[in-house]
Amino acid sequence: MPTGDNPHRAGTWLLLRGLTREAGHWGRFPQQLQAALPGAHILAIDLPGNGTLHRQPSPSSIPEMVTACRTELAARGVTGPVHVVAMSLGAMVAVAWATAHPEELCGCVLINSSLRGISPMQQRLQPTSWLPLLSVPLRRTARGREAVVLRLTSRRAPPAVLDEWAELARRRPVSTRNALRQLLAAARFQAPASRPSVPLLVLCGGQDALVSPECSLALARRWDLPVHLHPDAGHDLPLDDGAWVAARIRDWAAALESEPPPPSRAG
Repeated sequence: MPTGDNPHRAGTWLLLRGLTREAGHWGRFPQQLQAALPGAHILAIDLPGNGTLHRQPSPSSIPEMVTACRTELAARGVTGPVHVVAMSLGAMVAVAWATAHPEELCGCVLINSSLRGISPMQQRLQPTSWLPLLSVPLRRTARGREAVVLRLTSRRAPPAVLDEWAELARRRPVSTRNALRQLLAAARFQAPASRPSVPLLVLCGGQDALVSPECSLALARRWDLPVHLHPDAGHDLPLDDGAWVAARIRDWAAALESEPPPPSRAG
């Protein structure tokens, strides 16, 4: 639970990745976020079917993924409200979590996500990405598959990232069945009828070749949320400019601390 004089910069900050991605794909970002939030506990977990949980079946619905995250936090002894920093599919999990259990979250940062009911299909998955995505399973090596994903999701990654991602894929491969179940969950998830009550921040990359940045901008307009667009970054915004993401989160957390507390209710 957040404690001390800066409740929004302390406590646990939970990191959630997207479709077929794992905690290892955050790269240096956890360290960058830690430097921006020195009092915080940074915790990256995997969704079932990915990373350390790659042998488990992936849930085929976003609410089931929320349940898996809550179970994982309980197993780790995390008992207080947490902040969630989530990308793409992970941001859908964050929205569903904030809707169903707002008391468990201090706030959510939604990075390059899209929600059915707010954005059309051709923006949620850009048509120029369809053929490259379909080619991924046809690549014979982990390195070949990850090279396609990296080209689609990053605009500024150093060459060493491909080696790192290929090694992650060799050590903890995501099955085709699990990838399809995650894709089904994302496609089926509908935006809630109203904005969740927890604070939300939207971040997006202006050069996202996978999900149109208009999806994030439309979400921010619909729910009247603070939003920042990075002009040069792609879908994997924390990879392309993690320092920028960490700074936006730091400033947002500081602004939340300066807001007056909500009025107390008479009992």
